[in-house]
Amino acid sequence: MATAYCFKCKKKVAIKNPKQITLKNGRPAVQGVCSVCGTKVFRIGKI
Repeated sequence: MATAYCFKCKKKVAIKNPKQITLKNGRPAVQGVCSVCGTKVFRIGKI
């Protein structure tokens, strides 16, 4: 289960619909939606 920090909830939450992406510099990242409030969350690194 991937987690990320949600700035709206101000806590670590589980990522709903996590999607593996690659940044411009080639680093892997995970992008998805906060499971609590529904805002976009982002985390650098693999799932």
